[in-house]
Amino acid sequence: MSSERGGGARRLAAADLREMKRRGDKIAAITAYDYLFARLVDAAGVDLVLVGDSLGQVVLGLGSTLAVTLDDMIHHARAVRRGVDRALLVVDLPFLTYQVSREDALRNAGRVMQETGAAAVKLEGGSPETCDTVRALVRAGIPVMGHLGFTPQSVNLTGTRVQARTDDGAARLLEDARRLEEAGAFSVVLELVPGTVAQTVTEALQIPTIGIGAGVGCDGQVLVLHDMLGLNPGFAPRFLRTFADVGQVAGDGVREYVRTVKAGEYPGPEHTF
Repeated sequence: MSSERGGGARRLAAADLREMKRRGDKIAAITAYDYLFARLVDAAGVDLVLVGDSLGQVVLGLGSTLAVTLDDMIHHARAVRRGVDRALLVVDLPFLTYQVSREDALRNAGRVMQETGAAAVKLEGGSPETCDTVRALVRAGIPVMGHLGFTPQSVNLTGTRVQARTDDGAARLLEDARRLEEAGAFSVVLELVPGTVAQTVTEALQIPTIGIGAGVGCDGQVLVLHDMLGLNPGFAPRFLRTFADVGQVAGDGVREYVRTVKAGEYPGPEHTF
């Protein structure tokens, strides 16, 4: 339990991830979007819980992350915060909440921190302009996680495909990662990047890398909870491993409930006051 709830355990902070990299300890990260799943993944021992704008697809039924709003993120992050005692809680800044101006980024990231109790925010890209925003957020006391490689908020420009396949692309990725580190980011997600490129970036940085579809050479891994629990049927990218088929179990349970209700078997005498 956290000190906020009267226990003795300490919540992880951004600096703890850098220390984990120094020790060679792998970082286990996962998404969550509600209180019950947040409580479950935190109790299971994950180091980082990400309230990702992937909630657009897996929770809200949208076609991409682009329609997710800041209010959506804050609503779900507040619920997740109530379920997390130990893990570092990071919240995505959604599309166009940080790209227009540094003032917007500060205002919107500040809302996330104040209204959710998150420990950090995440944003996409590593351009000089983006890194100026990262620098401003860090100066304001807001820890920032970067995100490079395939960046879902830019899907209309890049498509959904592996990034940094060429020598030039790999060099740009490394340059962006170094720029983010220099700007003060405490970690960087590498998504859909060749494993050799991700490992090169990981070895070049003092801050940890968290991979998704980026091979084993990163300092940690992140998956979308609904994907790795089999709750998103039909989504099966090469990098994904399904660790439990919760979707099948849940479907079987609901079908059995429907059968017993229609057969007049439920509720039985044991379920009646």
